[in-house]
Amino acid sequence: MNGESITLEQYNAELARYQAVVGTQLATGDQQRVLDDLINRLLLAQAAAEAGYMVDETAVQERIDELVSRLDNEQSLMDWMASQGYTDESFRLDLASSMAAAWMRDRIVAEVPTQAEQVHARQIWLANSTEAASVLARIQAGEDFATLVVEYDPVARGDLGWFPRGYLLDTRLEDAAFQLQAGEISPVVETDAGFHILQVIERDPAHPLASDARLSLQTKALKEWLRVRRSESDIQILSH
Repeated sequence: MNGESITLEQYNAELARYQAVVGTQLATGDQQRVLDDLINRLLLAQAAAEAGYMVDETAVQERIDELVSRLDNEQSLMDWMASQGYTDESFRLDLASSMAAAWMRDRIVAEVPTQAEQVHARQIWLANSTEAASVLARIQAGEDFATLVVEYDPVARGDLGWFPRGYLLDTRLEDAAFQLQAGEISPVVETDAGFHILQVIERDPAHPLASDARLSLQTKALKEWLRVRRSESDIQILSH
């Protein structure tokens, strides 16, 4: 892969470690998941090297010394390595690769801004289209959304909070929200979860991201980086 390889021995060892963690028979897709994780780690490590970040033997040894300190003695680390199928050489190689991959991952997610265009919205959620149409008709006839929403959600009052693009699980709901200005109400939006009527309370072109929203965007940014990197890379999977 881009001039470097993941050996069958490395793959089998990682698969065994994965199975030891899950503690059950491997399920469908587990083998591919392990292979994808190895490929992703290598792609990240290669990008780190291209960016000028190099993990030398001194850095690896410093990390090993930290691990020994946490485990109180070197023998504990050696016992753990043996239980995981590591030799000293393979552990150092894996550790160096993981350190480089982590550096690149942190660089990618750090580029996600701390603020973004966001809307603050609330919703009335209905289980069927007939009731949703009836509620929308009541709103269009002049009933106050804020008063009506209490009938259907007296605790949270339908408040979805502030959210940026790319945060909600269902893009149909998100697209509908971002088409509205403050105070406007959406038509009925059908999703897999049911039927929704949205009202945007506020909009802000640069609202601070909540920690969970930023984490979600960082996760998506990393997935997108890996998708693009894979598309640009020469990846060959050989059966033998």
